[in-house]
Amino acid sequence: MYDGYGGDHMRISGVRDFRNRATGLLRSKDPVLVTRRGRLAGIFFPTPEVTLPIELKRELFPILSAEIRRQLRRRRLSERDVEADFESWRKTRRAARRRR
Repeated sequence: MYDGYGGDHMRISGVRDFRNRATGLLRSKDPVLVTRRGRLAGIFFPTPEVTLPIELKRELFPILSAEIRRQLRRRRLSERDVEADFESWRKTRRAARRRR
C-alpha cells in the first residue's frame, strides 16, 4: 500500500490489500483510493467528519459524475427513476423504524 509522502497524500491500496487490511483501514482516519488492476475501483472515507481539500473535490467531482452518468445510461435509468427508488427506500425505512 502506498502511504504518500509525509502523510499529506491519500493512501492507495489494491482491492486485495484493502480486503486483507480492512480492519486496520477502517480504524484509520485517512481516506484510501482503492484500485483494481491499476485503475480506480473506489474511494473509502472512514469518517464523515473528514473534510476533503477543495482541490480533491474539484478533481473527483467530474470523474464520479461521469461514472454515475455512464452507469445510469447503461441501465437505462433516469434521474427520476433514481429519485423514486430512493423515496421508496426511505418510506420503507421510516416504516420499519416506527415498528421498533
